[in-house]
Amino acid sequence: MQPLLKLSKAVDWLNVQVGKYVIWLILASASISGLNAVVRKAFNVSSNAYLEVQWYLFAAAFLLAAGYTLLHGEHVKIDVVSSHLSKRGQIWIDIIGFSCFLTPVCVAILWYGTPFFLKGFHSGEMSSNAGGLLRWPVYLMIPLGFCLLLLQGWSELIKRIAFLQGLIEDPTAKKVEKTAEEELAESIRRLTEQSGKA
Repeated sequence: MQPLLKLSKAVDWLNVQVGKYVIWLILASASISGLNAVVRKAFNVSSNAYLEVQWYLFAAAFLLAAGYTLLHGEHVKIDVVSSHLSKRGQIWIDIIGFSCFLTPVCVAILWYGTPFFLKGFHSGEMSSNAGGLLRWPVYLMIPLGFCLLLLQGWSELIKRIAFLQGLIEDPTAKKVEKTAEEELAESIRRLTEQSGKA
């Protein structure tokens, strides 16, 4: 079990790193959206590329952060049944969910999403909108995002099994950490301070 726990730690580390950087895509998307609105109103100029890059960035953030969100237990859950069960019962529900639902769905999306991306990449598919962008970069987010989610699902499965064996503490216990918004605000503050010193 120890090699699997090491693998789980590596997957957790990977998704934490991805999560740290993906949050910037939300800021970029919001900034482009605001800039596009100002330019459109002030100069009566607009481009479909601005609109498309916004949803490309948002799609990338949504898909790439799915594993990070699972790591932190922030996906939507309906606890009507599980809240009345013991901790072991809740862990068993997670094990069944990761094994019988999350894994097959991720594998199916990877099975169909990877050829979809490759087709768009090889054909150089462009948006049908005037001034639109290449489509394959956003198609790439499908296999990348679901691969990260699948790996994190397996990591969570390993941790649940290890918990049932008494090898680790409760993996579902919330750790008090800064929110993504607080981390982003702190990063912006640090960058502002560094640019002020320069």
